[in-house]
Amino acid sequence: MQARMSSTRLPGKVLRPVAGRSVLGWVVRAARAADVLDELVVATSTEPGDDAVAAEAERLGVEAVRGSVHDVLSRFIAVLDGRKADAVVRFTADCPLLDPTVVATAVNAWRTAPWLDYVSTALPRSVPRGMDVEVIRADTLRALDGVATDHHRVHVTSAVYTEPAAYRMLGVTFHPDASDLRVTLDTSDDLRLIEAVVAHFGDRPPAMPELVDWLRANSGVTDLNAHIRQKVLEAG
Repeated sequence: MQARMSSTRLPGKVLRPVAGRSVLGWVVRAARAADVLDELVVATSTEPGDDAVAAEAERLGVEAVRGSVHDVLSRFIAVLDGRKADAVVRFTADCPLLDPTVVATAVNAWRTAPWLDYVSTALPRSVPRGMDVEVIRADTLRALDGVATDHHRVHVTSAVYTEPAAYRMLGVTFHPDASDLRVTLDTSDDLRLIEAVVAHFGDRPPAMPELVDWLRANSGVTDLNAHIRQKVLEAG
């Protein structure tokens, strides 16, 4: 999973405490609870500010691999170096409400058809933003390293999903559609929503259906970050 401290909209967000646990800690716990991953690795940068991310990864019992702050794809390639991985499951460390069942569903879909280059819950997205899971075949990721440029190196997998005719892909879709909801952490208003969720459900990752049902019934909570727009896919 990728993590860094230098977020422009909410610096240090991955180590923000939520119910006494870092946001990174929430993501690591959910990924482990999915019980489908052979190894967890935090891909962070060599910037001094990310020493704290590496230290938190160590505290959580997860290896930290460090590389370029902007060339995120190269960080993932560094994780693959020396490993015999068949696929990489990509998480971002600003998604504390990740659902282990959604992780397991996406990973098991790839394992059923390991010839797929890419499996994602965002083809198109039907889960709340902040609960997405991506699986990319390791050989495909290595091949991307030789051709991806500019913003595709920042967004890691975008060179695949923006070229649907060139890759074998599968979209994992859930119904009813909940893609209008936002439970990722990019801003202080996102943090307010996440804290409201945790105040209700406690120190556990709620299952996506129960979280969606609760958010639908509590418009005052969803209004907290309804105005936030995701950054567009571009270089920078």
